[in-house]
Amino acid sequence: MREALFIKRNRKRWQQVQANPSDHPDEMAQEFIQLVEDLGYSKTFYPLSKTTQYLNAAASKKYLAIYQNKKEDANRIVRFFKFTLPLVIAKHQRVLLISFCVFVLFVAIGFFSAKNDENFVRQILGDDYVDMTLQNIKDGHPFGIYGYGNEFLSFIYIFINNVKVSLLEFGGGILFGYTTITGLMDNSVMVGAFEYMFYNNGLLKDSLLTIMIHGTLELSTFVIAATSGLVLAKSWLFPGTQKRIDALKQGAKEGVIIALSNIPMLFIAAFFEGFVTRHTDMPLWLKLLIITVSLTIVIGYFIVYPIRLKRKLNAVN
Repeated sequence: MREALFIKRNRKRWQQVQANPSDHPDEMAQEFIQLVEDLGYSKTFYPLSKTTQYLNAAASKKYLAIYQNKKEDANRIVRFFKFTLPLVIAKHQRVLLISFCVFVLFVAIGFFSAKNDENFVRQILGDDYVDMTLQNIKDGHPFGIYGYGNEFLSFIYIFINNVKVSLLEFGGGILFGYTTITGLMDNSVMVGAFEYMFYNNGLLKDSLLTIMIHGTLELSTFVIAATSGLVLAKSWLFPGTQKRIDALKQGAKEGVIIALSNIPMLFIAAFFEGFVTRHTDMPLWLKLLIITVSLTIVIGYFIVYPIRLKRKLNAVN
């Protein structure tokens, strides 16, 4: 068989193994066996070709993946956050960017809608909430609402509620992303209207310095949750060269991985909102430190690290 025909017959499978390798032990073993068989054939008939070099590298990488999988079963959580999740994020960074742009756009829409319609904030946040906040502002405690209730119970309620919202955002992907996008839009408009309420009372800077203590992580989870749902929707709507059902399975798997990344951030954000944000008199340097560290974690882990990891792996391959 000529080398060109050999490549033509197997190229699609090789690309599939490289682009979407299986995590299931049996499937990984089968992929490795097929690569070894192809490598043996290539070494026999095309020993000095680039095809042989490619297959040798692919088989070696697959062997290391299998070996690592067996050796490090106890470290699955570490491997998930160190490799699996960042690589999935890197694969879908365009979707992440779209989610972020939608979020920013509708925060602005919420802010300027509130500016042009004095009843808009009440329509979005409700009369009771607005009246309570305005009364707190008059009493000199504009963020007093964060001090109500038991700290631990507030933390638990906020965490459970936000996890539910996050999972609903992901699940909305099966409905072609409609509820995912509308959910992100609703939350974004609410944030914009909320901030305008404080801006209108000359408290925008104080609001950002207080609310972003927990909001830096919490608002980031809005974008990430929407990304997980849009990844699912994208696989369903645009399967590419894959069968639609196979693309849907892959999209569901990767969407779940992205959605799971929200859990630790939602936990920390709920902890901050329940236990920390209520202390509005804390020093400015401490507020800035918490916000800066939170922002560094989000940008570093969800943007910088995935790109660098992907480039590093591409350079190795």
